[in-house]
Amino acid sequence: SIVDSCCVSGLLACNVCVGVLGQLHPQVLHPWRSRGKGLIRVKRDWIIPPIRVSENSKQIPEDLVQIKSDKIFTGEVIYKLEGQGVDQEPKNLFEIDDKTGVIRSKQPLDREKYSNFTLKAFALSPSGERLENPTTIEILVLDQNDNRPVFPHSPFVGTVSEFSVPGTSVMTVTATDVDDPMTENAVLSYSIIDQESIPPNAITKIMFGINNKTGAIYTRDVGLDREVVKEFRLKLQVADMGGMGLTSEGVAIIHVSDINNHAPQFSPDSVSLRTVENRNDYELGRVNVTDRDDTGTKNWKARYFISNDYRGNFAVHTDPITNQGVLTVVKPLDYEAQSEYRLLLSVENLNPPSSKASRLTLSSATVTVIVVNENEAPRFREEPIQIEVLESVKPGTLLKNNIAFDPDNSDLRYEISRDPESWLDINRDTGDITAKRKFNMRSPHVKNSIYTAAVKVIDAGGVSATATVAITLKETNDFPPQVFPLTGFVCRGGSRSRKGLLLTAVDEDLPPQAAPFLFQIPDDLSANWTITQVNDTHAMLQPLVDLEFRDYAVMVQVSDSGSPALSAEAQVNVTVCLCDSFRDCKSEAGAILGSSVGINFIALIIIAASTALLLLLLLLAVAVTACGRRHHIKKGTGLLIGESEDDIRDNVFNYDEQGGGEEDEVRLKHRLGDHVNSGKQPLRKDAPHNLPSPTYPRRPPADPTDIEDYINDGLEAADHDPNVPPYDTALIYDYEGDGSLAGSLSSIASGSSDGDQDYDYLNDWGPRFKKLANMYDPR
Repeated sequence: SIVDSCCVSGLLACNVCVGVLGQLHPQVLHPWRSRGKGLIRVKRDWIIPPIRVSENSKQIPEDLVQIKSDKIFTGEVIYKLEGQGVDQEPKNLFEIDDKTGVIRSKQPLDREKYSNFTLKAFALSPSGERLENPTTIEILVLDQNDNRPVFPHSPFVGTVSEFSVPGTSVMTVTATDVDDPMTENAVLSYSIIDQESIPPNAITKIMFGINNKTGAIYTRDVGLDREVVKEFRLKLQVADMGGMGLTSEGVAIIHVSDINNHAPQFSPDSVSLRTVENRNDYELGRVNVTDRDDTGTKNWKARYFISNDYRGNFAVHTDPITNQGVLTVVKPLDYEAQSEYRLLLSVENLNPPSSKASRLTLSSATVTVIVVNENEAPRFREEPIQIEVLESVKPGTLLKNNIAFDPDNSDLRYEISRDPESWLDINRDTGDITAKRKFNMRSPHVKNSIYTAAVKVIDAGGVSATATVAITLKETNDFPPQVFPLTGFVCRGGSRSRKGLLLTAVDEDLPPQAAPFLFQIPDDLSANWTITQVNDTHAMLQPLVDLEFRDYAVMVQVSDSGSPALSAEAQVNVTVCLCDSFRDCKSEAGAILGSSVGINFIALIIIAASTALLLLLLLLAVAVTACGRRHHIKKGTGLLIGESEDDIRDNVFNYDEQGGGEEDEVRLKHRLGDHVNSGKQPLRKDAPHNLPSPTYPRRPPADPTDIEDYINDGLEAADHDPNVPPYDTALIYDYEGDGSLAGSLSSIASGSSDGDQDYDYLNDWGPRFKKLANMYDPR
């Protein structure tokens, strides 16, 4: 009954139903098979095989299949269809007759868009009740050869080296076909249908082949030469159905790449160039080469060499644009040394020659360089001109000779162009530099012991050159050191380490002609004083015994370290005093009163005493002048006048003798007697003796009123005496020699005893001389 009911709808439906029934389980064919005591109906499902429909069908609408429910019921059955192509995109491709269950296609199908569809069919009651489980219907779209194969891009571009052997792979071309790849409709076949060379007709034989299945293009013959043909243009064809179906065309362009099978060649191979001497870093000229290889590649670019430039005067490099060899001069050429050069140049490519090329021969060229002479400037043999000389060099000493020369062998003329101290002289013709006068290290133009000048040389053509003269001055020992300070004080009492005067020396010379200094006290004057070296520049002057509070003159000798060493003596005036807690020297009053007297009080006492002394001296001078005028004291009488008309001067000598008391007086008289008996003038210890002294006044005063002028003349002479210490001091008269009117130290300007002398006139000089008159009163 199932078969009958299925076949009622027609042949196609019957076939479908039979197929369905053939796949059913045996129980499906016998749903009322007895189970136990009664019959039970077995539930059945629809099983429909895929329905195959050709694409692009022209029978529209076309019935595809009919479905029908075999369930027995009294009501009407309604069929429904849903799925892709019905109510899902793409919609309206299929429909079903809701009464008969026939499924139809409403539009032609395209396999390249949709190759299959899956639908679901339902059997419903008029009330919408589902009578059967839904049945799945699969529709397969059968392919037709309705699409041509195509090349995805065109043209294809490939490269092959020149002189490639047959069978060399060039490139592979591919095409696509959207038809079913499982059918002959998508089986492709490739072929080359035309070949064109650039330039045209350069090669007529077929040079390339193609694999019809894979599309691989390869060389099939020899003779690829880039210098003959640059590229090939191939016309391609692809066909489906194994070459029997639809076709399409494409293009493949194959470039022939270059290999280095040509060597660069000089053109021409002989070049002559001219240049001027004494120039460098400039382009001398260029050489050309030709190369048949591909322009711009390393097979074409050249590299140049000079094989016989042994002195390195020349260089050659490649112009990257023109590929020319640029020849340059890197060291100045000298016409007098060599007037012509013959250079041998060679060239090669950056890339080595290809193994496919025949043996290549390197090219060479000869370049002749002619040097042109020009008037060159004179040249100094050294710059700057170095001279080393002692600062005390004698004028006229030769310092430097043969300082310059002329490359053209012309006569030269020399001159000093800069000499701020005018220390130099130069021979106009020979250029000999000599000392014009002595140098001075202390010149402001001497920096770091170097004096800088400049000389100029001019050739016969007027071309000149200038060089610096650097004169290094070496210090000489020109000045003896000088002791400093020449005055000071030494504290009495306390530890010996705190007693002393720190001395140093000043030397106008520079090291090594100055410090270290050596300080000494002459042996015959070192009884009470000693000097101890502190360091290279200082020494400590100290007393050996406790000395009285007074001033002392100590002779100190200092020597420098020059070669030879120079020394000088100086009198150092030392005050021995009582010092306070700060090691400052107290006044004489302070020394007497002790430390209980304040410093301010001591200063007041000193000031008051000094003022009183000055007033006393002033009044004394006025009184002496006034009394002389009133009484007109005669020659040969009076305290200050002797009986002789000769010059009367104090025979008081300044010895560097320390200490005091009677012992010192005896020693002083003893020394004076020695000098008088020997007839020698005693040597002053407080001044040098290498300079002439001015003439002191020798005329004795004719009148007591003339003593002021006499003293003033002596003071003026002493102020201009270079042999006295450089500070104010009392005038010390030299030894008068034999025949002096002074009989002894106790008798001044008198040829008789004190008892024979009349001093009554002192009473007439006023009250200030009264005490002096009483001292000489015979009563």
